[in-house]
Amino acid sequence: MFIETPKAQVAKSKEDTFNFLNELSNFRQLMPENIDKFEVLNENRFLFALKGMPEIVLEKKEQTPFEQIVLGAASDKLPFTLTADIKEVDDQQSEVILSFKGEFNAMMAMMIKSPITNFINTLSTNLSKI
Repeated sequence: MFIETPKAQVAKSKEDTFNFLNELSNFRQLMPENIDKFEVLNENRFLFALKGMPEIVLEKKEQTPFEQIVLGAASDKLPFTLTADIKEVDDQQSEVILSFKGEFNAMMAMMIKSPITNFINTLSTNLSKI
């Protein structure tokens, strides 16, 4: 399953946007309103839960300074990645595309596609407001 958001316009330089996303505690500002729990576990992992959903632990998997950050599920039960690709518009503005990639059976994919799409679209919308 692959889901991609439209480009989010961010009023920060490419470097500032990367640094914002690289600081995991900042993801709290991007979460949907129905967030039930958010906790930074260490510099590379955070946990969150939306109301009525199980807790998910995300960890930094890889990064390319000022261009890309890849977060992934800390558990192998639901293997997926959430990638932020950052492009420079000018010195004071950047664009971010969030993409979700996961390996799920057809039934699971059908059940989670809509909530995941809504979730990453909310992250993207909130990113454009920072």
